[in-house]
Amino acid sequence: MDIQIASSWKLALQAEFEKDYFRNLVAFVKSEYQHHTCYPPGKKIFEAFNRTPLDHVKVVIIGQDPYHGAGQANGLCFSVADGVKHPPSLINIFKELETDLGKPYPQSGNLESWADQGVLLLNATLTVRASEAGSHQKQGWEQFTDVVISTLSQKRDNIIFLLWGGFAKKKSKLIDAQKHHILTSGHPSPLSANRGYWFGNQHFSQVNELLKSQGKSPIKW
Repeated sequence: MDIQIASSWKLALQAEFEKDYFRNLVAFVKSEYQHHTCYPPGKKIFEAFNRTPLDHVKVVIIGQDPYHGAGQANGLCFSVADGVKHPPSLINIFKELETDLGKPYPQSGNLESWADQGVLLLNATLTVRASEAGSHQKQGWEQFTDVVISTLSQKRDNIIFLLWGGFAKKKSKLIDAQKHHILTSGHPSPLSANRGYWFGNQHFSQVNELLKSQGKSPIKW
């Protein structure tokens, strides 16, 4: 079974690829893509890993599920392809970016530039059936991406984990808080943001201050 994933990740996760649950997951995903419209495009399923190799990760943002609308998902959590209308959560992320860093609201919702700078944009579930949110959950992806988070915690130091919302916050148990930085807030979705749990978290400026304190270059958000 050939997984198209950056060599640094392939090496670190090889044992997972050979486990029964992952073989079953691959069979499920292949069948879904053959019989239904699914997102992201097949070649983009591991895009987060291919854009941000294991040894380049400086920051991790954890999402739950890919967007399930046509042309939206591009393999990076919260990100959409160029020219695609910004989903509500991404709008609120960009609004916080505006107030936190004084940056103009971005035209494109494509976060590839973040990924290329070392921000691992990781969804817990990497695929979804069109128009059916959560349709590929509980098939093995969550087990796999939990191992990804644990691997980063064990093999690296001083990574900044951004845990937005209740689902992401539960991942803190996989992270060694003695070695890494964990910043938490409400989710950027309108339901949470409009109740005051998202805006004003200043995570983007905090990340850059932490990176500078480590002698690393800040992220050009």
